[in-house]
Amino acid sequence: MSSTQDIDALIELMAKLPGLGPRSARRAVLHLIRKRSLLLMPLADTLRTVAETARECLNCGNVGTTDICDICTSEKRATGELCVVSDVADLWAMERSGVFKGRYHVLGGTLSALDAIGPEELRIPRLLDRIPSENITEVILALSATIDGLTTAHYIADQLEGQVRLTSLAQGVPVGGELDYLDDGTITAAMRARTTL
Repeated sequence: MSSTQDIDALIELMAKLPGLGPRSARRAVLHLIRKRSLLLMPLADTLRTVAETARECLNCGNVGTTDICDICTSEKRATGELCVVSDVADLWAMERSGVFKGRYHVLGGTLSALDAIGPEELRIPRLLDRIPSENITEVILALSATIDGLTTAHYIADQLEGQVRLTSLAQGVPVGGELDYLDDGTITAAMRARTTL
């Protein structure tokens, strides 16, 4: 057994994280080992806790530690506006901007014929159920300006036509851009300039 087997395994796992390759993972692991009591031990404890307690909100699909997330339970957020995003990273990007005060719905991806992802593989049926039950008056489609994002937006718009006011993000979101990579100012401008579909 190699004396570095556990460290090598940690490097391999870290290298699987988005944005980290083998070299970055090695540097991160070495830094964690050097700062063992300050970083590594608290990180290990927190990872264990999150692994045991993290769950998907049963209502919107956000990630938290309760069955229904804080956004869904907040009376202040019951504005009649529902912002539809493809994944939790997009929800967090919208929240970071601070521009939206309503509730969210996380689809869990976008429609994709190539990947055999249809409406039933996403949380679209749950979205359709939420509209009447939560008195939603406006649905904001905050989906990425990619082919799959636009296809998903059109599908949802067809399903909700005549039921609610439908809007989408406007200026500031580049074609082919993804919300998680946009700065707060761009997201704010796009939200304020949304247009009716």
